[in-house]
Order: sequence, then C-alpha cells, then structure tokens
Amino acid sequence: MISCASLWRRPLNSPLLILGLLLWIGTAPASASGQEAYAGTRVIDTEIQFDDLVKNLRQAIKDNGMGLVAAASASRGAASRGIHIPGNAVLMVFRNDYAVRMLAASIAAGIEAPLRIYVTEKPEGTAKITYRLPSAVFGPYNRPALDEMALELDVIFGKITNDAITE
Repeated sequence: MISCASLWRRPLNSPLLILGLLLWIGTAPASASGQEAYAGTRVIDTEIQFDDLVKNLRQAIKDNGMGLVAAASASRGAASRGIHIPGNAVLMVFRNDYAVRMLAASIAAGIEAPLRIYVTEKPEGTAKITYRLPSAVFGPYNRPALDEMALELDVIFGKITNDAITE
C-alpha cells in the first residue's frame, strides 16, 4: 500500500501521480463558475424586487399550508455589520405530517428536511428563486413511500413559487 507521504516523495512524472491527478481532474465540475445547479433544481428568474419576492414567498408558503420553519439571510446579517452584499435569503419549508411520513419511510432522509427555497438578488434589484425539487432531494433514498411524498411536495413547491411570482 502506498501512503500519501510516499506519493509526495515521487517525481512529478510518476505514472501513479499522473493517473491520480487525471482521475481527480475528471471528477471536478465542468465549469468553475459556481452558477451550475444540481440536477432537479428549478431556477425561476423574475422581475420582482428582492424584498417583495421574499414577502410573496412567505405568504405563498402559508397560503399553501406549509410551514416556514426558519429563514436565514447573509445579506441581512452583513447589513447589520454595515456591509452591503446582494440580497439573498434561504427559506426553510416543511410541515409536520410530511416529517412523520418522511421518517417512517427513511430515518436517514431526515437530514433533508426542511426543504429550502433560495432567493437571490440580481444586479438590477430584481430576484430569482432557486430550489431543488423534493423528488430530486429524496430520490436517492430509493424508498417508494418517500418518492410518493416527494412527488406531492413537488406539486406544492411548484404552486408556492408560482403563487409568489403571480401575486
């Protein structure tokens, strides 16, 4: 077995080192821009001002019978320190009956709740919504009951975001 320390002592033309570097590079993202989203992610570009969109989403979450479990905003935190960064907010959304169903299907899936809706401000002050479809979040657990619940949540999250942009 080759240790990490022994790799450092090998010349840079070592076939093992070159193979390792090629494998590592092959697993890197295709682009380093940071703008790519995971499969199953929805991005909705709007012409709604950031604060208005966050307000609309909060209301749509409530109107669609879901709970706003928590909210976080780096931009508001930065503003409290006198620093301005573009607006962003993460709205964490779930409901207890879904939590019970989720945990009955998979205890391990509990790490996925609450589901998140991310709102980001564009340079002109309008905002976009980004969220992962619940079916994409819960799909890797490969549990039929979880898949069924996630599809229900896909519809609800679609309605929440649609209501927020059409209010």
